[in-house]
Amino acid sequence: MNDAAPLHSLELHRVEAHGSHHEVGRALGRWGAEACHRHLVHSDAWAQIMACRDQAEVPVMRALLRQAFPWIEAELAGLAEGLELPPDEVFLWNCRGDLWALAPDGCTTVLAPQRLSHNEDGDPGFAGACGLVDAQPDGAPAFASFVYPGSLPGHTFAVNATGLAMTVNNIRARRAEAGMPRMVLCRALLAAGSASEAVSILQAHPRMGAFHLGLGQAGAAQTWSVEFSRTAVSVRPVTRAAILHANHAVHSAQEHLPQIITASSAHRQTRGDALLEQGVEARAILADTGDAAEPILRRSPGDTDQENT
Repeated sequence: MNDAAPLHSLELHRVEAHGSHHEVGRALGRWGAEACHRHLVHSDAWAQIMACRDQAEVPVMRALLRQAFPWIEAELAGLAEGLELPPDEVFLWNCRGDLWALAPDGCTTVLAPQRLSHNEDGDPGFAGACGLVDAQPDGAPAFASFVYPGSLPGHTFAVNATGLAMTVNNIRARRAEAGMPRMVLCRALLAAGSASEAVSILQAHPRMGAFHLGLGQAGAAQTWSVEFSRTAVSVRPVTRAAILHANHAVHSAQEHLPQIITASSAHRQTRGDALLEQGVEARAILADTGDAAEPILRRSPGDTDQENT
């Protein structure tokens, strides 16, 4: 890249998490405890999600988790232990996008054959407090993932030992019937052996929230753009021209999905599509600030979605 503005550097902590799933979760909790007690539990987003504790969907979501993915339930229990926060509250926080369409998760991804390029946009209160986990859970593929304090791995960007790579973009779907939490599903995908197996996992379970995934597989000539919601799992192979995704569903199968498209999401999609048409390289697109009001590279304390890259 020759023409992109330099990306601002922020400290990214290295986290080691080995052993049983409970031990993996506990290691992540211990690492993230300071940031969660300093910032997260005092945030408006945390208060918004904790206010959902008595919603009828919550026990259904917990029951679905326990039935299908007891190992992820163990990871969440370890996470809560390490954070020194109540398990019910940690579970709720990891269901935030299912319960609240405006949960503070952003991101932009450029998908091309054999390449995924991604901006991770999130709560500015976690700037300098995020990490890259080297996880080696017993009986499951090892993986590396960007992690936020207090959250399961798998809803940001990651790669596992089977060669599966994944990027994740928020879709602000309006509240649907109870289903499997979207962050639980994405954590499950980190144990998949291939992109096709990952899609099969999504199809096999009822879904509550919505996400866009960029999936890549070592040795594959293509990547895949995947949107999942309550009603559909839609897959677009990316075999030739690159495409961009910026936080709202765009697949035809999701045409009638009730969702919120924020100004930032709409502007980043429009600007990114225009830059792709001009032949601009992916990393330069992700560093772009040409739309001064709603840039792709988000550094403003006044960001309209309260998110920064």
